[in-house]
Amino acid sequence: MEQYLPADEELADALLELAVPFDAVNGVLAARSRLARDRGLRTVFEEMLHLQTAAVGTLGRPSGLTRDWPADTDGGGLLSTLLFVALAPHTRAYHRTLGVAPEVTRTTLADLGRQLAVSRWRGRPTGLGSPSWLTLHFRGELFQLGRLQFQRRSTTSDGGPDARVTEAARAAGLGEWILQLHVPDSSGPLSPAACDRSLERARAFFPAHFPAEPYRAACIFSWLLDPQLGHYLPDDSNIVRFQRRFVPLRRPGGPPEPEDTNPLRYVFGDAGQPLASLPRDTAVQRALVDHLGAGGHWYVIGGRLAL
Repeated sequence: MEQYLPADEELADALLELAVPFDAVNGVLAARSRLARDRGLRTVFEEMLHLQTAAVGTLGRPSGLTRDWPADTDGGGLLSTLLFVALAPHTRAYHRTLGVAPEVTRTTLADLGRQLAVSRWRGRPTGLGSPSWLTLHFRGELFQLGRLQFQRRSTTSDGGPDARVTEAARAAGLGEWILQLHVPDSSGPLSPAACDRSLERARAFFPAHFPAEPYRAACIFSWLLDPQLGHYLPDDSNIVRFQRRFVPLRRPGGPPEPEDTNPLRYVFGDAGQPLASLPRDTAVQRALVDHLGAGGHWYVIGGRLAL
């Protein structure tokens, strides 16, 4: 195991470098000890690590990770965290070959710690709620540049869990390469200035590091673009101003289906709570609750902007 994980005295530092919350560190150290004792579990871990290491530098490869990976193991909830610790040196080496600044690498990979905190907030006591999401970061498909995250996408590929983005981009004639925008949790206000800085960084970053992939448009599908939010929020709110950046991007086929649990999960953590029990401390919280309480629905809406 020394081949792919730091020694015990170094593992805590490696976890903190990836922004793993300090109160989760002991649990990850215990998971490493269990991995060292359990040969069968170690085989499962090594197979997945081999798969993920081979995917570094690729685009659109299925992750192979699920919420419950590794399946049918006792106490394996933190093994995906250890997997990303073992994968991080390969990701950093790949970033170095591209000339990516260490600060961008650090910020991108630090989403591991944020996702552990978010998973706990959403009711998962240990481990990652969506480990497959982080494979994008660790194979070099996604980069965080300031407030926003940018995922490299090829519209010629039908793969990936969010195929509606590439389908819509193809229908809109946006070319072979697009950047999919993501708005991470807990990264500060979604202010116009912060978004401007992120987009300007992206316009410089991708031509410098991926010159064979000409990105001319950025696309997003998010509840943040539901125009109904404008009925509840002031015109100068960050969300409304964020919406105004985008030209509508529609999926082929019929109208969008309601996705009420999507904003509830992002804003409240648990989408299954009764509406009456949800906090109403912010304008967004009140908007989501009041709209649903009046019989309305929320939708994930697509948008695009030129780069």
